Amino acid sequence: MKTDFDLIIIGAGPGGITAGIYAARSGLKTAIIEREVPGGKVNKTAEIENYPGFTSIMGPDLAVSLFSQAQAVGAEFVFDEVLKIHKNPQNIFELNLTNQVLKSKSVIIATGTKERKLGVPGEERLYGKGVSYCAVCDGAFFKEKPLIVVGGGLAAVEESLYLTKFASKVTLVHRREEFRAAESVVDKTRRHEKVEFMLNCVVEEIIGDKVVEAVIVKDLKNNTTKKIEVAGIFPLIGSDPITDFVKDLKILNETNSIITDIEMKTSIPGLFAVGDVRNTPLKQIATAVGDGAIAAQKAIEYCDNFE
Repeated sequence: MKTDFDLIIIGAGPGGITAGIYAARSGLKTAIIEREVPGGKVNKTAEIENYPGFTSIMGPDLAVSLFSQAQAVGAEFVFDEVLKIHKNPQNIFELNLTNQVLKSKSVIIATGTKERKLGVPGEERLYGKGVSYCAVCDGAFFKEKPLIVVGGGLAAVEESLYLTKFASKVTLVHRREEFRAAESVVDKTRRHEKVEFMLNCVVEEIIGDKVVEAVIVKDLKNNTTKKIEVAGIFPLIGSDPITDFVKDLKILNETNSIITDIEMKTSIPGLFAVGDVRNTPLKQIATAVGDGAIAAQKAIEYCDNFE
């Protein structure tokens, strides 16, 4: 049965574009579908210092380089959104987009995650300018500067402790007194001399002209507010994999991440997933790129043996 492509990649972040580069160079007719702009979250990252080969590179510059390289090797970009995927009786994947249906022998999902936002003034405007959702990615930019972490789960508590390696002070803001993290981790964080807990409190506003300068915190018990001068804020209240369009395929775990093996394969032959959208223990550009290379190679093998 005729297909539009050998491989369709959904998502043009670092993992998806890497897969596209590997696949297109191998001779597969490859399409990368992106609903926004190539590069994904990289475009909203001001500066990157932990990606091999670059002492420092601006996120948008890396995104442009990724996009240009994929185009140069023959990957085709389709700017649209995938609404649903299914496999027809001929073993071909059919992808329902907004205004068309594309058919492919294999598919790689690289849609990433969407961070849960605080929804307060200043958060969107200062994203990448002191507002960050990844301590491992951006903590080193705040050496000897005060920071705020928001959240009460394991990630918020552990990342507060991690940020003490760089920050002069870390204030952990949580709307309750109880934490979802293990008590031992909470106690260890409480004992650290650089960490201060602000419980029964919420962030009301993030202030700054070009970068984060301060945060307004409200005490839920007495209804008072306090302005705290900080250089950065890390809202770590969770993130959600972008997987609604595959919820009927039975490839998701309890957190709605896509389950894959070490070869990036899902339980459906020919369907792979890479990067933050899958059940990965670390969400970084470097790990997404590695996932993309593996998935592309396995997709090449799958297409070579396709009947």
